[in-house]
Amino acid sequence: MARLIDLASVLRSKNAGALLCTLDVMFEEEATYRRVRDSGVLTAGLIAKLYGISDNAVSIIPYDVAYAIKITIPRLHKSGDPDDSDIYGAQQHAPLLDIEIPE
Repeated sequence: MARLIDLASVLRSKNAGALLCTLDVMFEEEATYRRVRDSGVLTAGLIAKLYGISDNAVSIIPYDVAYAIKITIPRLHKSGDPDDSDIYGAQQHAPLLDIEIPE
C-alpha cells in the first residue's frame, strides 16, 4: 500500500467560500489517478470520519481530464469567525496525508 501523500503531486485545501472547504488531490499520471479514484478508499464515509462531519455533508467529484479529485466539506467555523483557526482553509488537508491506497 502507498500513502495518498506519496501518490498525489498536489494535496491541498482552500476555502470554497466562507462556509465550505475544498480538498484538492491531483496526480501527474493518469494511471495513478485511476488507481486512487477506482480504489474505493476515498469515500464520503471515510472523509466524514476524518473530519467529524456527516457523510451527507461530503461531496467527492473526480475530474478525469485533470487527473484530480475535488472533495468539498463544510467548514467547522465560517472563515473569519473568532473561533476560526485557519482563515484561508489552507491547513485542512492534513487528515488526508496518510490515507493508504491499495495496489
